[in-house]
Amino acid sequence: MNEGGYAFPVFTERPFIRPLSRRGQLHTMIQYVRMNPQRLATKRLRPGYFRVQKEIGIGGRVYDGVGNMTILTADCFDTVHVRRMMVEEAQHGATERLRNYMNSCVLKARKGVVMVSPFISPHEKQVMDVLLREQRPFIFLADNGFREYYKPSDVLFDACAAGRVLILSPWPYDAQKRHISRAECVQLNAMAAEICESLNAHPNV
Repeated sequence: MNEGGYAFPVFTERPFIRPLSRRGQLHTMIQYVRMNPQRLATKRLRPGYFRVQKEIGIGGRVYDGVGNMTILTADCFDTVHVRRMMVEEAQHGATERLRNYMNSCVLKARKGVVMVSPFISPHEKQVMDVLLREQRPFIFLADNGFREYYKPSDVLFDACAAGRVLILSPWPYDAQKRHISRAECVQLNAMAAEICESLNAHPNV
């Protein structure tokens, strides 16, 4: 209370407000709040997997990372990168090349190859869904960095807690960022290939 008996305001700036803009967002937000205590407990049980690691050097480039760093010591790495020509062929009914490529990524993971990708396209996300479902380790390249109290998205949280994913970002966190650009997609796919080339050339780094 101040001398006049009035409480000082708790919030002196505009409160945090996020308007609902799409169908299903309210349910998602309710689920987020409901799961927060459980996820906080998980982070406290496995703090090493959720702590932001700085300046991870791979192939002459530096990344920040969250997750299981020992994934970098695996024996073999390969990218998941669905090319546009595969998608265009599939759109015209020739689905075999796209299907075979996606299956080959999963088969490699089943043989112990760590798959590396920003998992941008819907087909790449389908591959990631299989890796998550089959509990295969992989490296995810994020298009934004890590804020101070970073927590992986719902789809990656459990895999991160179990030590099955390493999330890397070459860029600092940008609070204003909403969408990935075409140029960033190209850059991240090139970085995924660069990471695989470097780690395969220098195993168990």
